[in-house]
Amino acid sequence: QVQLVESGGGLVQAGGSLRLSCAASGSIGSINAMGWYRQAPGKQRELVATITSGGSSNYVDSVKGRFTISRDNAKNTVYLQMNSLKPEDTAVYYCWINARRGYSTNYWGQGTQVTVSS
Repeated sequence: QVQLVESGGGLVQAGGSLRLSCAASGSIGSINAMGWYRQAPGKQRELVATITSGGSSNYVDSVKGRFTISRDNAKNTVYLQMNSLKPEDTAVYYCWINARRGYSTNYWGQGTQVTVSS
């Protein structure tokens, strides 16, 4: 049984910082890409950032220069450092991992709430 456990969400004032973590446990296999999505109330889930097994990262334009995604392969963990937070960053953040154990599978975290007050 594969589990993704997220942590690090919370309430912060605009301009503040938070660091999200997502650790995978269980027989997950070989991890390929990892990333973070978010979903604000009344909006569709959107991709925030991804990082490949080789360390290449991509970001949605709205977070470029403010968010940094990283991963620790030894710990099967992905991080999202969020700086200069804005009220529009308020959302539930979900981690995502694509792994291969015979075949490719997508795994999702349970979600962590990030609220940025103005």
